[in-house]
Amino acid sequence: MNPILRNILAVVAGVVVGSAVNMSIIMMSGAFIPPPAGVDTTTSEGLSAGMHLFEPKHFLMPFLAHALGTLVGAWVAAMVAATHKMKFGLGIGVFFLAGGIASVWILPSPVWFAVVDLTIAYLPMAYLAGLLVTRGRRSTVVIPA
Repeated sequence: MNPILRNILAVVAGVVVGSAVNMSIIMMSGAFIPPPAGVDTTTSEGLSAGMHLFEPKHFLMPFLAHALGTLVGAWVAAMVAATHKMKFGLGIGVFFLAGGIASVWILPSPVWFAVVDLTIAYLPMAYLAGLLVTRGRRSTVVIPA
């Protein structure tokens, strides 16, 4: 397969898979840690209105969703990329970091969560994924031509 097409596929696959992991964890989070009584977490308005009722435990699943979504998305991108595997993994991390910044901007959250989320969940996870691919196994994903 043409390396340019493969690298484009790597970015698309990383974004799609990372987003799916993120949303899956977010959708399941209420089953593990129920939101406070009376808070509507299905809309941005409801979430914003009830954010003051959230305890630190309620921020665990969103953090895990952001971190694991980025880790898996960056890993997929690095595995599929034909060249510059670490750079493609970090690129996915930057993409998800932009989403995290937008989320912090749109939804009111405690400062401690915003700092932890933006500093740990995105670029460090993307870097870890890049390391797992470039230093771990020396094999690559084979895509038939």
